[in-house]
Amino acid sequence: MKNSNKITVSREKRDDMVSAIRKYFLQERNEELGDLAAGLVLAFVMEELAPEFYNQGVQDSYLYLQEMLEDVLSIQK
Repeated sequence: MKNSNKITVSREKRDDMVSAIRKYFLQERNEELGDLAAGLVLAFVMEELAPEFYNQGVQDSYLYLQEMLEDVLSIQK
């Protein structure tokens, strides 16, 4: 059974993210990371940090929709 709480991305997107992590470490920290190390950084971010960003996005969407619904209700006669 697939874990519905796990954030997943396509293989192509994952490869792009790994490349971005490698580029960041090289430019900002002057460290060369291999694909494995960059993949481990990405896995950590996706498992430990991404759910918080996702949940914040869900909360922000809920508040936005709630505000829009209140605007719709305000036109009642």
